[in-house]
Amino acid sequence: MLNDYIFTSESVTEGNPDKMADQISDAILDYILKKDKNARVSCEVLLSNGLCVIAGEIKTEVYAPLQEIARDVIRRIGYTDATYGFDYRSAGVLNSIGEQSIDINKDNADLGAEDQGIMFGYASDETSNYMPMAIDLAHKITKQLAYVRKNGDIPYLRPDGKAQVSVQYKNGLPVFVDTIVVLAQHSPDVKYEQLKKDIMNNVILKVIPKNLINKNTIYHINPAGGFIVGGPQIDAGLTGRKIMVDTYGGSCPHGGGSFSGKDPTKIDRSASYMARYITKNMVAAGVAKKMTLQFSYAIGVVQPTSIMINTHNTSNIDEKLIQECIKSLFDLTPKGIIQMLDLHYVEYELTAKYGHFGREENLFKWEKIDKIELIQAYLGIN
Repeated sequence: MLNDYIFTSESVTEGNPDKMADQISDAILDYILKKDKNARVSCEVLLSNGLCVIAGEIKTEVYAPLQEIARDVIRRIGYTDATYGFDYRSAGVLNSIGEQSIDINKDNADLGAEDQGIMFGYASDETSNYMPMAIDLAHKITKQLAYVRKNGDIPYLRPDGKAQVSVQYKNGLPVFVDTIVVLAQHSPDVKYEQLKKDIMNNVILKVIPKNLINKNTIYHINPAGGFIVGGPQIDAGLTGRKIMVDTYGGSCPHGGGSFSGKDPTKIDRSASYMARYITKNMVAAGVAKKMTLQFSYAIGVVQPTSIMINTHNTSNIDEKLIQECIKSLFDLTPKGIIQMLDLHYVEYELTAKYGHFGREENLFKWEKIDKIELIQAYLGIN
């Protein structure tokens, strides 16, 4: 890649149909894990016009009112009127859950991986939360869209929406925001010029730092005009379809597995969280300015089958030594990951909107920077 380039990432609001599906899947997971931390959950949701289908496999000792959980999530998101494209009261909610295969939920003290897969983690020092700037800013916009809708600052907004941010890099470093795209669902009563003004003043300028925008920054606010009907009425939603929004906005590869609706024994989720935890601590410790980490696992096997490190030519430390450090300081077994990151005690529904990484809430241990001294001591970094 050239040193001078524009990189773009997108985010979506919690009212986006795919994100609705993610939140319902994780709300079901949360309900079950709070009552049965040994449950096995792999729950997926399909949303379409007036319909919510809950599918997948669950093994648990507790009863979970799946339809009620789904309707409550839809209500809290803001789909409380059929004219918005969905209504939590009138939508049909179908339960098609089965029991998880006995081949992958056997009691196992060593807890081997429940499936094969590849997982990636990433961190960069270009932002204070060690996330790529484009996805970080896009999440801030979509989060602000929901905030001004719910608190009444822009009362005519509706739940569906998207944002896209393009960042200009010079010599490999972000220098300013080149283009901002915002799509916001709204009532039919508002004038287009009013919507553009409100989005600019109450959303974009509230969350994008002034030093990152200039006279050359381009803004596209609802560029196609009206966005009145949204949600599942115009676009089906599926759990796990926004995996690049969930992770690093395309700055890092993705293994393919989704996160939402999966209990922490599923390495698609837990090993991706561990990879983020490791890369964030490594970059914070000064090992590199940017790092990508890949794990692979095989079903029934306790240790990862491979570890790949890429410091993107931003480190003077041998990558083999970094790998030895990772193996020494971090337990990469599924059981060890769950214990190290306290993954039985996470509010997973919160992760299903505005990204799983870069979060500022003090709730997710994979975002903590608490291994710096151990890493520096192992690698001999002053």
